[in-house]
Amino acid sequence: MRVLSEEGKAVHLFHRQELDLAGIYDRYADMLYRLALSYLRCDEDARDAVQDVFIKLVEHNPAFRDDEHERAWLVRATINRSCDLLRRRSVRASLPLDEVTHLPAQASDEAQDVLDCLSRVPETYRAAITLHDLEGFSVEETARMLGVSQSAVKMRLQRGRLQLKAQWEEEHHV
Repeated sequence: MRVLSEEGKAVHLFHRQELDLAGIYDRYADMLYRLALSYLRCDEDARDAVQDVFIKLVEHNPAFRDDEHERAWLVRATINRSCDLLRRRSVRASLPLDEVTHLPAQASDEAQDVLDCLSRVPETYRAAITLHDLEGFSVEETARMLGVSQSAVKMRLQRGRLQLKAQWEEEHHV
């Protein structure tokens, strides 16, 4: 059983393992939100996905070898939750009228256009592009987070960028 302490740490009552939830949230929430948004294209759904990932983190309190393992777990959990939400969305007969694709107000129209094009790139390529090009992770780090080889990441980046370029050119008549 886990409870939150006054310091915002999840404490496992039987093993007394502490999870620095506030610190983990501060380090990764923005990146996870952008990753979820690149999949879901909806601010509210992206926030829900990130919240669900942090709930899962508290419930399961997995043991991480290091910060990189922790980050990889959070990225994979966010991608999985985003895909779950997409599947659920595709099963629904209709979407609520207020479910609109948008970025927060500070994002430019061009950034929104890029994300719209990116959302039409297949998931395999989208994850690699989001982690490497948008979040700035190295090919090696991206490979570890996605559980594939470095050469697979490089190929996904190349193919994904070509598809992203084609989407951009089609949309902007270039």
